[in-house]
Amino acid sequence: QVHVVESGGGLVQAGGSLRLSCAASGSIFSINDMDWYRQTPGKQRELVAHITSGGSTNYADSMKGRFTISRDNAKNTVYLQMNSLKPEDTAVYYCNVRVVITTALRTEFSYWGQGTQVTVSS
Repeated sequence: QVHVVESGGGLVQAGGSLRLSCAASGSIFSINDMDWYRQTPGKQRELVAHITSGGSTNYADSMKGRFTISRDNAKNTVYLQMNSLKPEDTAVYYCNVRVVITTALRTEFSYWGQGTQVTVSS
């Protein structure tokens, strides 16, 4: 009922920037919190950045000052602007959204995208 698609990943040199997008579509009544996570092989998925429906944000310590999360509620889209990228930022980045769907207004569902690869070369 809800599809989540990330885009914007790619290969960038250290010190460069990328902007990731994550768009949700389908039977959406409203979207609550939206998050970006990342994962590298053999490691657990880690939270990168979080944004509430009201626009409040927080970040993992290693991303503060370099990454910015934002959202466009009209487009059901969340963004992650990543600056001053480092090789250790190389990972698959995933979007997670908490959605109230039109057929279950009292329930919040969690949806994940398929991930987008970010590779930072040194």
